[in-house]
Amino acid sequence: MRLYVNIDHVATVRQARGTDEPDPVRAAVLAELGGADGITVHLREDRRHIQDRDVRLLMETARTVVNLELAAASDVLALAEGWRPHQATLVPERREEVTTEGGLTFSDATRAGLGDAVRRLKDAGIRTSLFIDPDPESVRASLELGADAIELHTGEYANTRGAERTEQLGRLHRAAALGRSLGLGVHAGHGLTYENVAPLARVEEIEELNIGHSIVSRAVFTGLERAVRDMADLIRRARR
Repeated sequence: MRLYVNIDHVATVRQARGTDEPDPVRAAVLAELGGADGITVHLREDRRHIQDRDVRLLMETARTVVNLELAAASDVLALAEGWRPHQATLVPERREEVTTEGGLTFSDATRAGLGDAVRRLKDAGIRTSLFIDPDPESVRASLELGADAIELHTGEYANTRGAERTEQLGRLHRAAALGRSLGLGVHAGHGLTYENVAPLARVEEIEELNIGHSIVSRAVFTGLERAVRDMADLIRRARR
């Protein structure tokens, strides 16, 4: 299982004061030293944290790979075509949300835009993933739109406890198994922490986890390299 570290919230701290520190690009270096298999950044339409400059420098300096999260209907799509990250993950985006609150919807109104975005990214040679809720309809819709992979939204799993969490884990497992059976790469992320990651890491069909806030939070106390290493160790132990 690959661990991609999301460094958005390093940029959130920087933007709170409008200065040049902490630098998310430097954070990416430390994350890679700690064992990250890739770096994830979300370049939002409102540029609330990650900036264009950050992605441009990451593309020049990352020693692993860059996974660029973006909305389908935004100026970022054209930038992605030029930057050509290893992977682009299409996500829903609303100005009023604090962070991404759920998976993409596949209504008649959104399918055309998503399909066009997937085609443009793939024509640019970019591996394309869709951030979706863990339900069969969304998995199949992702395949129909031509995505290479899906990223399952794990927020409901992360925000529940006891029997309800077990139910959500089963839901994720079923969606992952379906995705794998259809030939899609299967990723997962949102709300994952050091306390809840192990059960999900045991789901063999999931090949990549995207984790950010929990790692950055621990890094305040331990340093980023150590925080990434601790998470990577948890994932590896769960896979044994």
